[in-house]
Amino acid sequence: MGIDSLNKSKLKISLSWSGGKDSAYALWKLQQDPDYTVSRLHTTFGETSKRVGMHGIHESLIEKQAEAIGLPLDKIYYPASGDNQAYEKAMDAYLDKLESEAIYHIAYGDIFLEDLKKYRENQLATRGFEGVFPLWGKDTEVLAEEFINSGFKTLICAADADKIDKAWVGKVFDRDFLTGLTQNIDPCGENGEFHTFCYEGPIFSDSMPVVLKEKISNTYKFENENGIKVEKKYWFQEIALKTT
Repeated sequence: MGIDSLNKSKLKISLSWSGGKDSAYALWKLQQDPDYTVSRLHTTFGETSKRVGMHGIHESLIEKQAEAIGLPLDKIYYPASGDNQAYEKAMDAYLDKLESEAIYHIAYGDIFLEDLKKYRENQLATRGFEGVFPLWGKDTEVLAEEFINSGFKTLICAADADKIDKAWVGKVFDRDFLTGLTQNIDPCGENGEFHTFCYEGPIFSDSMPVVLKEKISNTYKFENENGIKVEKKYWFQEIALKTT
């Protein structure tokens, strides 16, 4: 069975969930859209770290979010080497699972990164799946304001040390934060300038009690688009569930 044989009036979706504001707002938008039913969430974690990529958020926090949202969470692990083929193999296995449940659509919180969108669409198309992008093409300044106005609260959990001052890491994503951004930084951090962790909002049954621990830094070595080896430093805010 493929997507053409499904009832298009109510498409079932698995949402790619990072725990941050974009995936949270994408879920909120989809929940208000009569054409879709978000059936489950899925998150990719480091096989060893059990954390979300560049967000640095531990899977225990993601599990708590899913519980507060009221949707099942599927966890996909990738090797520490970051090997893309291994990642694609893991995702392919996940598509097998979705196919067995007649879910042929995956939603993402992407906004304007065209290369990433095309990559996702091409990978899905090889298996007869389609991507859904509820935030695509929206003005990021407008999106940031809408996110705040909708009652979401989120923390800056990671940031590019060259672009975001350490003092902002661990702070709430609010108008003060937006006002302090320089013009070369996207208001939604779509270019990877910063990442967030959402702990309150209309998609949650209750606010998540969290506590901020230490701030740490990590330096990554990679080749840029010109084949030049570079190093990038990032700040991370360690966040944990508050215990009574």
